Amino acid sequence: DPVGEILEEWDRPSGLHIRRVRTPLGVIGVIYESRPNVTADAGALCLKAGNAVILRGGSEGFHSSSALHGCLVAGLKAAGLPEESIQLVPTRERAAVSEMLTMTDYIDVIVPRGGKGLVGLVQREARVPVFAHLEGIVHIYVDAEADPVKALNVILNAKTRRTGICGAAECLLIHKDVMSTIGQGVIKALLEAGVEVRGDKEISTIEGVMPASSSDWGCEYLDMIIAAKTVGSLDEAIAHIREFGSNHTDCILTEDDGAAERFFQRLDSAILMRNASTQFADGGEFGMGAEIGIATGKMHARGPVGAAQLTSFKYLVDGDGTVRS
Repeated sequence: DPVGEILEEWDRPSGLHIRRVRTPLGVIGVIYESRPNVTADAGALCLKAGNAVILRGGSEGFHSSSALHGCLVAGLKAAGLPEESIQLVPTRERAAVSEMLTMTDYIDVIVPRGGKGLVGLVQREARVPVFAHLEGIVHIYVDAEADPVKALNVILNAKTRRTGICGAAECLLIHKDVMSTIGQGVIKALLEAGVEVRGDKEISTIEGVMPASSSDWGCEYLDMIIAAKTVGSLDEAIAHIREFGSNHTDCILTEDDGAAERFFQRLDSAILMRNASTQFADGGEFGMGAEIGIATGKMHARGPVGAAQLTSFKYLVDGDGTVRS
């Protein structure tokens, strides 16, 4: 239970003792599309963090979400908790979404779970603060000092394990010095695994690779497709990611500590990785338990949003008749 955790504690020369303590955010609105499992996930996480939650599920899973909500309410009642702490909007009308986005007096934060269309709508129209990511345009950069075995294993896993998740690799950047060795091997392995590779001028000379168009840079395929490009340096890779990335998850494959450090310093994605599959961009894999999503904004929560990220904090200040001079 994250609520009540002391994040920091210190004493001041004035005699004050100060603690920064986790506290619930309040009321969380969760707007999601077809997957009714979000009803259980979001209800449980918000409750664990001491919040009330208003759930607005998709029309396709309306009956399943309603059934799951009934189970949650029964559990709340059996535990002696307020049944109203997990509520489900009882309509499929789209007007309910617009209404929630403006309920600043009643909802403290909105969490959208779904495709680009839904998340974009929420980010454009919400007057309530939002935790969200619009897209997972995940890049992997193969550095000049990459290990060939690690590179092959990581890239294949990052692209093919599950293509439809936000941590799946969508763009491969390969240093020109290793294109004829590591790069060739990786591209051929992707093709053999059934991945459609869309390459730049150099990479598209490899048999089986399709030429990339300008729209392939910055595209979230969520499919067995990957864009691939050669770069002349680490800084060129960083510049490409800054231009076309989505601040979700990006990875460098290298044995050079200095290159990895520069990659970590110069990029501001919510999650940055070295020599590890981007499919690990997940709250459960981070040891945080279940998550409600990945946040790519810079305020409050970033990365996996678990129970601890669904809290705020307050300062508790103790004195002993202490006055300020």
